[in-house]
Amino acid sequence: MSITASMVSELREKTGAGMMDCKKALTEAAGNMEEAIDILRKKGLSAAAKKSGRVAAEGLVVAAGEGECAALVEVNAETDFVAKNEAFQKFTAAVAEVVLREAPADVEALKALAFPGTGRTVGEELTHQIATIGENMNIRRFARFAAKPGTVAAYIHGAGKIGTLVELQTEKGAAEDVKALARQLAMHVAAASPQYLVRAEVPADVLERERDIMSVKAKESGKPDNIIPKIVEGQLNKFYGEVCLTEQAYVIDPDQKVEQVVKNLAKTLGTEIKLTRFARFQLGEGLEKKADDFAAEVAALTK
Repeated sequence: MSITASMVSELREKTGAGMMDCKKALTEAAGNMEEAIDILRKKGLSAAAKKSGRVAAEGLVVAAGEGECAALVEVNAETDFVAKNEAFQKFTAAVAEVVLREAPADVEALKALAFPGTGRTVGEELTHQIATIGENMNIRRFARFAAKPGTVAAYIHGAGKIGTLVELQTEKGAAEDVKALARQLAMHVAAASPQYLVRAEVPADVLERERDIMSVKAKESGKPDNIIPKIVEGQLNKFYGEVCLTEQAYVIDPDQKVEQVVKNLAKTLGTEIKLTRFARFQLGEGLEKKADDFAAEVAALTK
């Protein structure tokens, strides 16, 4: 398979590895991007292997609600100028309110709901905004949490670049300490970017992939075969601490894990508190942007 400049550019963007290393990995993997990422990771050359894709789309992530219920919505547009457009900002805020109030099952169901004050549906209003603003837009995704009893906190970071929701289920959801912890955890999720809530949520194929990479790296470092399984298990515990919210070091107090912080507050209040779910939207996450001039920079390497 021919390795193109854009493929080298994409792999470099995802891993942070050098251009020649990216080209060699793609050649060895016959153009398979995921296999090439694993090759670089096994060689210790990947600096950002957990990236799911290049973050490139523009628009806003917005939130609505607090207390027992809150919603998070991502609306994409072609350029970052639109995010500063007042009409676009009002539209996204209104969409979040519709999600909060109506609890639609999915984006298509959301588009069929009435958009407030216009006589149009959400989908029709989206079309109207596209015509008015003059740029293509898309309601990409949303999340809506309702904790009864409990509390849900939302956090928006970077003027709409990242949005999070955190749900705590407890009979004392209205307590100020519980609300404060939920808000702090929502900020933690924005900063620490967990992928799963607990170990049980990590897919078996993800664990198998990590074990394989860790084993290869241990062997190549000269470790004896009989201790490699113990090394791998130790590294897997570290992996869990990076990707599972409950096992991450709490950003406000890194000496404690998130799980322990929740337990401590529950003990203080004399009630049960469960961290039940979270959502984290990063604007444009996993979406691709038009190739830029960087491809020309590496074109010579792929000839």
